[in-house]
Amino acid sequence: MNTVVENSLEQARPVFPFTAIVGQEEMKLALILNVIDPKIGGVMIMGDRGTGKSTTVRALVDLLPEIQVVADDPFNSDPKDPELMSQEVRGRLQRKETVPITTKKISMVDLPLGATEDRVCGTIDIEKALTEGVKAFEPGLLAKANRGILYVDEVNLLDDHLVDVLLDSAASGWNTVEREGISISHPARFILVGSGNPEEGELRPQLLDRFGMHAQIGTVKEPNLRVQIVEQRANFDAAPLEFRETYQDSQAQLGNQILEARNLLSQIQLEYDYRVKISQICSELDVDGLRGDLVTNRASKAIASFEGRTEVTPEDIFRVIPLCLRHRLRKDPLESIDSGDKVRDIFKRVFGYE
Repeated sequence: MNTVVENSLEQARPVFPFTAIVGQEEMKLALILNVIDPKIGGVMIMGDRGTGKSTTVRALVDLLPEIQVVADDPFNSDPKDPELMSQEVRGRLQRKETVPITTKKISMVDLPLGATEDRVCGTIDIEKALTEGVKAFEPGLLAKANRGILYVDEVNLLDDHLVDVLLDSAASGWNTVEREGISISHPARFILVGSGNPEEGELRPQLLDRFGMHAQIGTVKEPNLRVQIVEQRANFDAAPLEFRETYQDSQAQLGNQILEARNLLSQIQLEYDYRVKISQICSELDVDGLRGDLVTNRASKAIASFEGRTEVTPEDIFRVIPLCLRHRLRKDPLESIDSGDKVRDIFKRVFGYE
């Protein structure tokens, strides 16, 4: 029955294949690394209109691996990690009850710009709580996004009160809903993915800092590539299912590569000398806090595991460090150099690449 439902859903709204996307390597790499290691902390994608930002993020759905969850649990609770369990599941385990376990794909949840706070956080049915004496909680988008991806398109246009909610959840990993003296908490650990156009407004600095990586993408200038992109899109729009079939093998191959990288991640070694140099780069760039150091370390290991190696090389660090640090630099209105190039220049000097 499930297969029939999935097939009918796929026919209703087919997704453009990730491996069919031409160019935009920086954005694709940042998304893949976050799937390999969700603790990198998400990715902010900034670029011109019509550069395939939301198409690429939504194409990621096909590549997401399966995870173990507690069956019939609205919070995608992890059966082994107490930090990722709802209070109800934790209580059942403390009472030595057996909880049914199933597997499901990592979910991707869209957060609409016009969403209300109740839709995002969830609501408590006060009437039921008072009359029946039970905590009747209607989970919101944050519950659905636990252990998954929360995608906000045009994130720089998001209302301030929703930005505050996201900041709270991203900082603590938990969402708390309080109404009329009743309080309910549930885990809300998600990979935050945002996209936006810099012309439409700046992002609040405290939210920008919550994104582990920042990918900047521009419009493709090469005429031949532009023709190829237009043809790909036209072919997909004309016959989406047939178009997807032609990329089935490359999609499966990339999906398996991501799965193997997730399994290999714990074995990756990053030399102490390289870690010192990463921190030296962060220090010379005046990066506030230690989040830049942490994210660069994690991303370097993720790219090594993606390529099937157990040791991080300076080239790995060079490829990810602009993504991890460019949005953490203090802005100087008089500076003409791109922030990503500035990070690369410091890297070359510290690692002796000059």
